[in-house]
Amino acid sequence: MHNAYVALGSNMAHEGAEGSALLARVVSALRDAHLFPRALSSVWETAAWPAGSAQADFVNAVVEIEAGDLTPQQLYERLSVIEVRFGRVRREKWAPRTLDLDIIAIDDLTGVFGAITLPHAHLHERAFVLAPLAEIAPDWLHPVLGKTAPELLADLAPGDRYRRVDDL
Repeated sequence: MHNAYVALGSNMAHEGAEGSALLARVVSALRDAHLFPRALSSVWETAAWPAGSAQADFVNAVVEIEAGDLTPQQLYERLSVIEVRFGRVRREKWAPRTLDLDIIAIDDLTGVFGAITLPHAHLHERAFVLAPLAEIAPDWLHPVLGKTAPELLADLAPGDRYRRVDDL
């Protein structure tokens, strides 16, 4: 049984839901897809990435899920179906979106698995991933950098803006 961490993010409404309500619907969609949550972070509000992109703030969370015996590529495909269901359209990099689901890590796997790099290549640079990850998995150790999520969060530049806004 694989254990995976998945980052959830949104800065656009979908079918009348936005913010925490939208992310709660996503958690239900994960369950419907047989991706059962083991832990849910709070909802965090963060500045859009990259800095200066003039987008609305994002709401973010991290979910620890039981991924069964899915390969990283199979998990990615299942998450992509959920993104599309929530109106995700991929037009340009770092554009506003109704939903973004990123695989952060699966167990202690490292390397490239089809379209997936594990752990996520930029997770150590992003407060919107590290703050919720540190909340639910403070002892998780980056398999390449050898640091915990709280340590990686502390390493970020002090200008990164993030705050806990709600329960998920």
